[in-house]
Amino acid sequence: MHLVTLIPGDGIGPEITNAARQVIEASGVAIQWEVVEAGADLIPSYGTPLPDYVLDSIRRNKVALKGPITTPIGKGFRSVNVTLRQELDLYANLRPSRNIPNVFSRYQEVDLLVVRENTEDLYAGVEHRVGKDAAESIKIITREASERIARFAFETARSQGRQKVTAVHKANIMKLSDGLFLESVRTIAEQYPTIIYEEMIVDAMCMKLVQEPEQYDVLVLPNLYGDIVSDLCAGLVGGLGVAPGANIGQSYAVFEAVHGSAPQLAGLNQANPLALILSGVMMLRHLGEFASAKRIETAVIEVLAEGKQLTFDLGGQATTTDMAEAIIEKLRR
Repeated sequence: MHLVTLIPGDGIGPEITNAARQVIEASGVAIQWEVVEAGADLIPSYGTPLPDYVLDSIRRNKVALKGPITTPIGKGFRSVNVTLRQELDLYANLRPSRNIPNVFSRYQEVDLLVVRENTEDLYAGVEHRVGKDAAESIKIITREASERIARFAFETARSQGRQKVTAVHKANIMKLSDGLFLESVRTIAEQYPTIIYEEMIVDAMCMKLVQEPEQYDVLVLPNLYGDIVSDLCAGLVGGLGVAPGANIGQSYAVFEAVHGSAPQLAGLNQANPLALILSGVMMLRHLGEFASAKRIETAVIEVLAEGKQLTFDLGGQATTTDMAEAIIEKLRR
């Protein structure tokens, strides 16, 4: 029996989290869920969207499945996602982007793995106002964090049988910060002589991914570039609605859909649950439940192939519940 923290989130979070939970349970895996609430609605009671009991639950159970949580733009509370990553030292953000049969894409043979450093860079949130008409953000890059994420990227490449790791940077301009990141990755790359290593400036990387994404395999990036490039990669294979994600540290792991909370769709039962379901597949593999993970993947592909129970973003008219039930039906068969 696996003990897993379940964070429904807000917006469409509770709907897609419920769908993912039902699909995972239908796969036959034994999971006991500890459901904990987080999000803006808790601020009046707790003064924060992330009460201590959420972190305590993840620390107890070691693994969490999380729905999206709204982050205000330009004001309000800090991102719950960023806080979780820093509090639990979830230093590696893992974002696979792979063509899924029968999901529209202009590209074929895409199989990319973005490994994003998750705890520092501009996302450390060290910023301040300079007078009333200027603001300053501090970009933090350390050798320790850079070597740690580089090792994670190369170890993941080796464990998955991947051939190449590309370090993405802007060291031509930010010679000290991105230069240190690049120097750190090079140090680790020397320890993996069987894996091809290359480097790419971030703007050129974006162009190359649009031109010929099949030429790339594993990308390792600092935090900000990783956030941007991972969304670009998701766009190559059908969008954020089919993009799973994981945040992994030495002791804890949180799996989540990488799209937003879409509050305008909350309660309408229209949201596509696939990203969170596929994040659940990543979670099951992390837990060693490889057979259940494969069964869910197969059921998802079969439902997509039939094309009868797809949500509006996938070209259908099915509800969130309809799509989840169709996947569950395939699992039962």
